[in-house]
Amino acid sequence: MKALKVHQLDNVGVALENLAGGEEVLGLQLTQAIPKGHKFALSDIAKDQAILKYGHPIGRTTETISAGAHVHSHNLVTALTSGDAYHYQPADKPALSHTHTDTFEGYLRSNGRAGTRNEIWVLNTVGCVNATAARVATSSRASGAVEGIHAFSHPFGCSQLGDDLDHTRKILAALASHPNAGGVVIIGLGCENNQLDRLLETVDPTVKQRIRSFSAQRVQDEELSGLDAVQELMEIMSEDKRETLPTSLLTLGMKCGGSDAFSGLTANPLVGQMTDRVTAQGGRAILTEVPEMFGAEQLLMNRAETPEVYQQTVELIEEFKRYFTANHQPVSENPSPGNIEGGITTLEEKSLGAIQKGGVATVNDVIDYGEQVTKAGLSLLQGPGNDAVSSTALTAAGANLILFTTGRGTPLGFPVPTMKIASNSTLATDKSRWIDFNAGALLDGESLTAVADALWQQILRTASGEPSRNETNGYREIALWKTGVTL
Repeated sequence: MKALKVHQLDNVGVALENLAGGEEVLGLQLTQAIPKGHKFALSDIAKDQAILKYGHPIGRTTETISAGAHVHSHNLVTALTSGDAYHYQPADKPALSHTHTDTFEGYLRSNGRAGTRNEIWVLNTVGCVNATAARVATSSRASGAVEGIHAFSHPFGCSQLGDDLDHTRKILAALASHPNAGGVVIIGLGCENNQLDRLLETVDPTVKQRIRSFSAQRVQDEELSGLDAVQELMEIMSEDKRETLPTSLLTLGMKCGGSDAFSGLTANPLVGQMTDRVTAQGGRAILTEVPEMFGAEQLLMNRAETPEVYQQTVELIEEFKRYFTANHQPVSENPSPGNIEGGITTLEEKSLGAIQKGGVATVNDVIDYGEQVTKAGLSLLQGPGNDAVSSTALTAAGANLILFTTGRGTPLGFPVPTMKIASNSTLATDKSRWIDFNAGALLDGESLTAVADALWQQILRTASGEPSRNETNGYREIALWKTGVTL
């Protein structure tokens, strides 16, 4: 198969390989060369007409396009505006059910949450002690039940006001409460806006017995104090053991980065299958990257469980559009250069592919940036599209494993296992050190059921302790969302 018509209503096809002018595909002759992943017209399309892909508009034409011609940024533009009107048109609830509940080997915490890892995380209230936190982590050696000791530094915590300071505090408190952290050391400085005592007030009280904290200005040797804290936590964690747990305790974060035109055809729909599986078994899935819902948001709104969740979804979208317009930016300022080179032309096209990570599951909840998920099912999380910021937010929200789809490739990793799922086999082969799973097998003739079963089993193995590529490569970091004034 050289090309694909994604939906029966589409008026464009997608090249699955580099195609030459004059080739016959999908019943027509191409009038020019079509790069792999790019679109071509399936019929003559007049100027100012909608281009349909995934069965929905992805923009409008800027000139007449003849059948067989290349369709991309030279003749297709977004139709997005900041003033869209929404209406609740409830979709039929999907019948998602499994005859059994799968299991994984994880760590059951005292508050009922489950960890897929048993690590010590070293956090800092302010960027001034980044190096201190890093040295404490690198100077400590994990042993026994402790599977790793990792510092997660950031440049914030001082000279912040309002929402910025609140964001920093909420994310750090959520990370300190995360079930993958069997123990946490929090290092403050003493004079920062993000005061240690205030931060500790917002940490889950059920995990405080596994937290050690101090301000560097108030101890004689901050590195020695940190090492002593790690040693105390290792003794507490020495009896921790993996046990068989139901997948209802699994929380999956759904993320895409460095997308190409195949992401919406292979990797994202495949991850959508994982959303449907984990939620059908009583677990949780989290979808974020709100700007990459623009143009496809009505489809998510129609899947809201209740009118109240629908209204929360509307506010989620509108709040982010206000954020764009308040900074004098168009709501359609996407896709990225890498996306465009890979064949994605407009934000609508990118969004229609991106939301497929949410499968067909009902949207049960909407949560703010820095908040933790509390309901089973699919939750929408306030957050930007930036890979590092949104993946950190997914972790803070409670994801104990992230499914990260990519068509261009990235080595990034975050505090929890970050499984990279390639949209095409070329990337999976060329960057095998980065990639955990190849969704490109769907274009190579394998069935969706077989590929989904294989990914699900790999997820369960990873949740049970099998290292993901980012862990093997030592890629772990966090990034915080800065939206306001720095003093």
